Amino acid sequence: MAEPASAPPPASNLRRVVAASLIGTTIEWYDFFLYGSAAALVFNKLFFPESEPLVGTLLSFLTYAVGFAARPVGALVFGHYGDRLGRKKLLVLSLLMMGGATFAIGLLPTHATVGVAAPVLLTVLRLVQGFALGGEWGGAVLLVSEHGDAKHRGFWASWPQTGAPAGQLLATGVLSALTALTSDSAFEAWGWRIPFLLSGVLVIIGLWIRLSVDESPLFKAAREQAEERRAASGATEKLPVVAVLRHHWRDVLIAMGARMAENISYYVITAFILVYATTAADLSKQTALNAVLVASAIHFAVIPLWGALSDRVGRRPVYLVGAVGVGLWMFPFFALIDSRSFWSLLLAVTVGLFFHGAMYAPQAAFFSELFATRMRYSGASIGAQFSSVAAGAPAPLIATALLADYDSSTPIALYVIAAALITVLAVVCAKETRDRDLADVDPGTGQDAPAERPADAARSGA
Repeated sequence: MAEPASAPPPASNLRRVVAASLIGTTIEWYDFFLYGSAAALVFNKLFFPESEPLVGTLLSFLTYAVGFAARPVGALVFGHYGDRLGRKKLLVLSLLMMGGATFAIGLLPTHATVGVAAPVLLTVLRLVQGFALGGEWGGAVLLVSEHGDAKHRGFWASWPQTGAPAGQLLATGVLSALTALTSDSAFEAWGWRIPFLLSGVLVIIGLWIRLSVDESPLFKAAREQAEERRAASGATEKLPVVAVLRHHWRDVLIAMGARMAENISYYVITAFILVYATTAADLSKQTALNAVLVASAIHFAVIPLWGALSDRVGRRPVYLVGAVGVGLWMFPFFALIDSRSFWSLLLAVTVGLFFHGAMYAPQAAFFSELFATRMRYSGASIGAQFSSVAAGAPAPLIATALLADYDSSTPIALYVIAAALITVLAVVCAKETRDRDLADVDPGTGQDAPAERPADAARSGA
């Protein structure tokens, strides 16, 4: 029954699925990154005005981190229902939740208007954002992975990953344009609201595209098989999260470790950089935003290239290049920024994101290939999002605190290097998954099923 799911889908259908996943993830990451940029630039003044500037920035990054705390909860809830009801329904819901919360942030009163209620409301909406994003990533990459063929899975599954730099590009571009066109006082008074309110328009576009795609064929085949087994034996199917923790606990740990360097380095390079460049390096907000803007465009371009390379040489070698590269780059990264030149800043961020792309590109296919279909949404989401609590959530906060305590970039560089070492260890412990047929990952062991399928035989003989 599952055999047709392994056959390459029509090219037009696959491209439509990729486009729907890419546009949806771009909008959701736009919403998420917009908050991070605003936290670095204005939220300290608008919502924590009674604190010292750097303390206010720490507090605004704390509300930023709260969104990450909600992501594992979103991963559990969306993963459970995504494995039971399907990928598409949950992706539509996540987009609505993320867009609604972001639009509401654009309408929030500030501390000057309602006092302490302002940061409380901001934190609540940030929790909604994190909850929605916790369910978005797994569904988006799985929808593409489960539609595509094994031979080019790394390339096609990397396209939803470009939603992160695309969202960063869009968020930073809008903020950069507004800071260029408005005075500092106008931007703090009303200009910062415009990017958040634009989210409403983007969500409408994203929903129209996302509703046009079909459900994953692998999921539909696996659901039919599960129903047949239940009818024949009368046994109740285990909850996806229980099955994941029983059969795939090692894969969950590998995914969590693999995300440490990828997640921490990204938020240091793109979010904390706005603080470091404008305080320690004394560069303007506009200069820092422009550097992240250009580097994000290059990041977007290289991710599919890294994904395609992972189809040829494997997920692990490409991932290791990224982890080792980003660790080795940290000291030159800060040295270049300290030179206080736009071109040096641009080089620092671009090379950092180049190495990050080598981890982020194969991650979608790699994590999808670790788990069986009926628990894949839960497994991939749990592995990816639980690690974000320890990695991406506190990264800008820890980096800012280290800068405040030591007045040096050295502890921050060592912090990223330590994360890179954890990721290298996790990836070295993983098995290569490039040749796996997603329909053949055994739900009982988490490994390839013993019987060789025709699709696998053709692949191994290629």
